Amino acid sequence: MKGLFVLVALCGGMVMGIQTPINGALGKRVGGIEGALISFAVGLLCLSLAVLFFGKGNLSQVTHVPKPWLIGGALGAVGVTCSILSVQKIGVAGTLTAAVVGQILVGLTIDHFGLLGVGRTPLDFSRVLGVILMLSGLYFVLRQNL
Repeated sequence: MKGLFVLVALCGGMVMGIQTPINGALGKRVGGIEGALISFAVGLLCLSLAVLFFGKGNLSQVTHVPKPWLIGGALGAVGVTCSILSVQKIGVAGTLTAAVVGQILVGLTIDHFGLLGVGRTPLDFSRVLGVILMLSGLYFVLRQNL
């Protein structure tokens, strides 16, 4: 069953790979922050329709969740804005590689300390080696832009 979610995550990454140059072009035309606003507005419309037709949850429960859980949208807005601004300077591959390395570094930190309610997975040699290899890959992808 976990293999299915690896595929789902892979598809999500592929969609972000397509979204990055599209948002970058939009931001170049209308402005970086403005492009992020438009992107999120279209996303809000799509998700509103998805909830309307397919949603099975309970939106009224939002008033009962811990307030820090609501910061995800703001973090997403920062991430998309950073992507829009970066793709114009370091390209799509550089932007995506840097974003993935950043996600891995944060993910390893969260896992190691068991933050935000996830189970604790301590750093070990193979994880550190993986980060070193990813940082090396980031260097080679960005080498022409440094």
